[in-house]
Amino acid sequence: MEKFGKSQAVKRVEDVRFLTGNGRYIDDVAPKDALFGFFLRSPIAHAVITKLDLDAARSASGVHAVLSAQDLTAAGMDIGMSALTVANRDGSTGATPFRPVLAQDRVRFVGEPVALVIAETLSEARDAAECIAFDYDELPAQVSVAPGGPEIHAEAPQNVAYDWEKGDAAACENALREAAHVVRMQIADNRIIVNSLEPRGCVADWDGTRLHFAFGGQGVWGVKRDLAKGLDLPDESIHVTTPDVGGGFGMKGMGYPEYLSVAAASFLLGRPVRWMSDRTEAMLSDTGGRDLVSTCELGFDSKHRMTAYRVNTFSNLGAYNSEFAQIIQSELFSKVLTGPYDLQTTYMRVQGIYTNTNPVDAYRGAGRPEAIYALERMVDQAARELAVDPWELRRKNFIPAAAFPYKSATGEEYDVGDFHRVLDRQALECDQAGFAERRADSARRGMLRGQGLCYYIESILGDPSEDARVEFNDDGTVSIFVGTQSNGQGHETVFAQFLSDQTGIPAERISVVQGDSDLIARGGGTGGSRSVTTQNSATLATVEKMVAAFTAFLAEALEVDAADVVFDDVQFRIASKNLTPTMLEVAEMARAAGRADLLKHTATATLPGRSYPNGAHVAEVEIDPETGQVALLSYSVTDDFGNLINPLLAEGQVHGGVAQGIGQALYEHVVHDEDGQLLTASFMDYAMPRADMLPMVRFTTEPVPSTANVMGMKGCGEAGTVGAMAAVANAVADALSETGVRSLDMPFTPLRIWQALHQ
Repeated sequence: MEKFGKSQAVKRVEDVRFLTGNGRYIDDVAPKDALFGFFLRSPIAHAVITKLDLDAARSASGVHAVLSAQDLTAAGMDIGMSALTVANRDGSTGATPFRPVLAQDRVRFVGEPVALVIAETLSEARDAAECIAFDYDELPAQVSVAPGGPEIHAEAPQNVAYDWEKGDAAACENALREAAHVVRMQIADNRIIVNSLEPRGCVADWDGTRLHFAFGGQGVWGVKRDLAKGLDLPDESIHVTTPDVGGGFGMKGMGYPEYLSVAAASFLLGRPVRWMSDRTEAMLSDTGGRDLVSTCELGFDSKHRMTAYRVNTFSNLGAYNSEFAQIIQSELFSKVLTGPYDLQTTYMRVQGIYTNTNPVDAYRGAGRPEAIYALERMVDQAARELAVDPWELRRKNFIPAAAFPYKSATGEEYDVGDFHRVLDRQALECDQAGFAERRADSARRGMLRGQGLCYYIESILGDPSEDARVEFNDDGTVSIFVGTQSNGQGHETVFAQFLSDQTGIPAERISVVQGDSDLIARGGGTGGSRSVTTQNSATLATVEKMVAAFTAFLAEALEVDAADVVFDDVQFRIASKNLTPTMLEVAEMARAAGRADLLKHTATATLPGRSYPNGAHVAEVEIDPETGQVALLSYSVTDDFGNLINPLLAEGQVHGGVAQGIGQALYEHVVHDEDGQLLTASFMDYAMPRADMLPMVRFTTEPVPSTANVMGMKGCGEAGTVGAMAAVANAVADALSETGVRSLDMPFTPLRIWQALHQ
């Protein structure tokens, strides 16, 4: 079916609910009689537990239970958490050390949950936690992102969780040896704290036969699987729901120790139990993002064509494998290793390192921003060393439009692209031609001005399959049941809008149902920029079934040939009868005829391939050399997202992603001391970007429709972050280039820049 969304900039319908205080988040859905959970967490990074006496806490006022790992195990529960692993270079599997939901025998990071207190009120739970006698023999902490140091897990000698590679090491070495010029840099990608507006939380309610578990997350099915395994319950005994979610960004996409612990408490007590993290608790226990150091080498021939690229990375996993952690800086990083460039000789080696810090996992982009950041820093540095224009160096090495479909060095099948066209559009949007004059003006005022370009490409991730179900309700409304999960991206608007575009059903009569494992049999959740492409492909397949079924019904009911019944996206047309019923009217005809089978339609769609959004980000900064202060003066983006359903929502996603990338580049930075203590555990110590720190982001599109889905769409949720870090970093490097500063790592704080200028 040759259809796609009509690209109308429709305002988000859910915003009325959110902005008037009528959103329903985890704290809003907890039963009034729910008990409160509070976790005793480790105050140190590494120690052997010598004593955990819970008796005094259990007898404290209002306390219903205090649970340890031993209590859960004694109740027959499986307290081990699961995680994905990668293959090592020698063919073995990455380390899989046991990670209990409550610490057992040893603690391995500050903030690791040790015991769960359940009480009538949160204050009583907090007070009781202070009564727990928790003693330990402290061990040396390992916080360096490099092999060696005090052993954290016996399964990981030298604290190396995995040693992974991709590419031809010998061929890459030979190509670099023969290159006319080789650029070498060590590039650090600093750890960040995700800081979603709504912290993590959950509510569990066991009624004796069935568990209802509500949590703020990115999909209900993974948590349902974890709870079934941990509590040894059949799937049908677990009902998982997700209400409104105040931001996820990847951090809420995996399982956490608190979820099973709270569910276990409800299971054992027969009472609903609620838990909500506070901000410092979140900073200590949420998975962190990024945190890797890469040594990169990029070779060029005498004509400045790229010939080889080698990356060696040490990636911090924290104290344990989080659910997706091992694959992020290995497999996911490699998907866009060579970005938009025609470069086939590559080698990548990654060693995952355990440290005595909280685990690291997915953060907006999950591996792809890290890969593009390293590559685009290298390209800009190469332009300086080769004394060529960074825009022209990119153009010279782009994959030409005629070369698509193109198989990258790491096996990705880029379906379409026209990088030259996108970059040419961005040159106009950012007024590249006027930059020299703006730079001269800054120099006259004693300021350093720089322009940073990043050309990114992103590989859409996640399950390529999705279901959609459309039901016609008795009151004349329509419900669409989706397997993705909104975390604030506007799904209620975009999925209703798309169904309306395809059927003519007014969008205001369509409701989107999500986040309920009883109502939706399966789904891939949100993550990897997959939602719009996969879910709307399933919706389109469902509409095709609806049209076919209603066509056959009309032909029978009106006694005409099926070929005489035509649907034009708005209404059916039966020329021989001069009738034009809408889809809602046909549904009512079917209801009146007793055809309940025509009131529910379900279809599954599987994308034939990934889509690859791409685009150009340009940042301009001005640096005060006397203070090191960076002012971000302008920011513009030209993206190729293929066909857009709702440009307004796409632009909003870009703005949010860019803000997160700018935040990491200029402000955000996690700091642990040598003992593993988190020194940035509040907003007094951890800098977040604010509105007055960010310029207006100029957004334009230059679409090249994808061939990987029938609508020609490309995901956009993470693209802003993928391009933003390198654009800002390259702008700072450009501003500093004439001062002799060659290399500097994020975040580009005034102190760091001032020190670089004066050393």
